[in-house]
Amino acid sequence: MLRVVETECGIVQGLAAADPRITSFRGIPFAKPPVGENRWRAPMPAEKWEGVFKAFDFGPISMQAPTVVNPENIYCREWAVDPDIPMSEDCLWLNVWTPALREDEKLPVYVWFFGGGLQGGHPAEMEFDGERIARRGIVVVTVNYRTNVFGFLCHPEITAENPEAPANFGHLDQQMGLKWVKRNIRAFGGNPDNITIGGQSAGGGSVLTQINSPQNGGLFQRAIIDSGVILAAYPTSHMPVQSIPLAEAEQLGIRFFEFLGVSSLKEARALDAVYIRDKMLQFGSACGTVIDQKFCVDNDYKLWLTGRDSTVPMLLGNTADEFCVAPQVRNWEELKTFAAEQFGAEGEEFLRLCGENAETFEETLKNATVNGIEYTIRLAAQVRAEQGIEDTIYYYRFAPDIPGWDNPGTFHSVDLWFFFETLAKCWRPFVGRHYDLARQMCNYWANFIRSGNPNGKDATGEELPCWKPYSVEEPYGMLFSDTSRFEREQPGRVMRFLVKKGKQRIMESLEI
Repeated sequence: MLRVVETECGIVQGLAAADPRITSFRGIPFAKPPVGENRWRAPMPAEKWEGVFKAFDFGPISMQAPTVVNPENIYCREWAVDPDIPMSEDCLWLNVWTPALREDEKLPVYVWFFGGGLQGGHPAEMEFDGERIARRGIVVVTVNYRTNVFGFLCHPEITAENPEAPANFGHLDQQMGLKWVKRNIRAFGGNPDNITIGGQSAGGGSVLTQINSPQNGGLFQRAIIDSGVILAAYPTSHMPVQSIPLAEAEQLGIRFFEFLGVSSLKEARALDAVYIRDKMLQFGSACGTVIDQKFCVDNDYKLWLTGRDSTVPMLLGNTADEFCVAPQVRNWEELKTFAAEQFGAEGEEFLRLCGENAETFEETLKNATVNGIEYTIRLAAQVRAEQGIEDTIYYYRFAPDIPGWDNPGTFHSVDLWFFFETLAKCWRPFVGRHYDLARQMCNYWANFIRSGNPNGKDATGEELPCWKPYSVEEPYGMLFSDTSRFEREQPGRVMRFLVKKGKQRIMESLEI
């Protein structure tokens, strides 16, 4: 087993995972600590060390809201269970799980970015254990990065100091982690020319941002985006914050400096990190991806829809119950007005599609409810196909029963337990069929990471249900439920209507 590895910065020693055939290396520094004068700067390569770096423990998580154990909050029940987890600005580290016996095995590599709205989260969360994927012959890497104001704050002084990298420090951390993998993963038995990047929620959105960046040519070969892309299915839908221009982000930074009580970047860098974090939580405005014309050259969805990204094979999908939206109306009359205002002459068709065979207003509104992520994936595929862009997309929908006293449905992020196959770490009373599903999903993910094709054999020796690529002519996908199967059904009529109507609206809003 590769328990000791030599990297560009020095020797690292790992530990046997729960499965001793896997070695885990935790907390390997991939960049200098972004502290002091390096706060709000692009990451710089880590310095070399003497002796052996014992990569036995996760590094500190990035500065963010403290973990508070709260049984009333589903995400606290699920993952935020350690209020004492170390936190620091010195947070640029990554983890590696490898099944390799030798350096020259050239195994496929999976690089993972965690979610959390770019405001929090970390790769030490228990569901992100890479051991089970590594057992499939994959080298798994999970990367920590700066979040919130520490990773995405902008200010005119920051721009003036380094105009070539004025923003998106959290994304640049991800990129630096990828570059470290490219240079070092061969020593862990990985193939630097066979890298898949993946992420969920904001981590999935980060994957799209990395795909779109003109700086990233050749860093990876394919991508997995789990629940990470969303556009407004209805014009009045509440949407997560999208990328904003640098000048706008700089104005937000000016206001935040005023809120901190400082008048210069030098003064801000001298402040204690905990003070900045606590003031950030009071400030109330979140920092995220910025269109800086360097790393991020335009709105991610505009780049994706117009094909100016690096087109790579993608596996992407959603859980059945997350981000489901309906018109924000209270009665029949408001629904009729909404349909007329939003869809004009086709408003009557929309009402018919929603209300056909419905006996009550509540039932009609239920018919009008669609999944925002599913909508976005179908819309993007349609728009890109009409522009002649050839994509390889594998689409899935995750819809098994999720047990527990809270009857949660397939809430946002619950599928993390499944494709990492870490159900045994969860408090929920999962039973055999859930473990079978997780095994199959992890197999599909590993196959895609390996070759760009998720199909292959299950551990039983039987072929997994055939998963065909998504296309406009055959807009089908894999349904992960109690019995996984490839769904050969057209999307619902309301979904088809919204995709048709949404193309023009979205393209106009993005100025395409």
